[in-house]
Amino acid sequence: MALPLSRSLAGLSVQADGQLAVRRNLPEEVPVAMVYDGSTQAVMMATPGDIADFAHGFSLTEGFITRLDQIESFEVVEHEAGIEARFWLVGDRAKALETRRRRMMGPVGCGLCGIDSLEEATRALPVVQSDIRLPAGEVAGATDALRGLQPLHDQTHAVHAAGFMVPGQGIVLAREDVGRHNALDKLIGALALQGIDPASGAFVLTSRISVELVQKAAMAGCPMLIAVSAPTAHALTLADAAGITVAAFARGGGFDLYSHPHRIIPEAQDVP
Repeated sequence: MALPLSRSLAGLSVQADGQLAVRRNLPEEVPVAMVYDGSTQAVMMATPGDIADFAHGFSLTEGFITRLDQIESFEVVEHEAGIEARFWLVGDRAKALETRRRRMMGPVGCGLCGIDSLEEATRALPVVQSDIRLPAGEVAGATDALRGLQPLHDQTHAVHAAGFMVPGQGIVLAREDVGRHNALDKLIGALALQGIDPASGAFVLTSRISVELVQKAAMAGCPMLIAVSAPTAHALTLADAAGITVAAFARGGGFDLYSHPHRIIPEAQDVP
């Protein structure tokens, strides 16, 4: 039976004009163990929904697998203490498991907890190749469009979302989680499982653009990140080197464009 995504809990609202008893829907978060060939390689705190998407996306973006056909079997097992996402892999993936080994029981959204070396934090990224172009108006309205696809946020006001925008089609897929990295992994896993090429669109995010989100986009092969908030300076440097277009502060009908602007079509032009 699937675990609930949120719970209604009692609280006390304290305002300048007094106090009032309230009940709020609050998002759940549980430990999710990523288990490969019987060995736990990572434990993430995550919202207990779309776990298969999360596990497959995490496995791809963190290098535990590079293709879905490297998976012999997969299952999700719920325990009282949390969830196990169990993979059995085809062939010899021992080297990949060793080089990408993590021990990540830590705070929500921590994308670097437990990695083995500084070199892993600055790992070389593939250069993304894609000919997609998005009209400026679609980019400017991307986060507003994503806002309409966040049912868990509507209940709790406490989760992030990641969406996939296709030129001329809008956002075709979205996933939510308490952690922004988890939301993107869930989206990437869903795209992989549905056979949708990340190179055909843009990732839309409800958060700032961090180094880890750029790394995940590059590993997935997505050419564009559109976010409601700012990029960090180092994330922008990595995105530029990886061939990723970064559009930040996408809200209120506009956005800031920082890298690879050739993928944005000005409003005065028609989509080719």
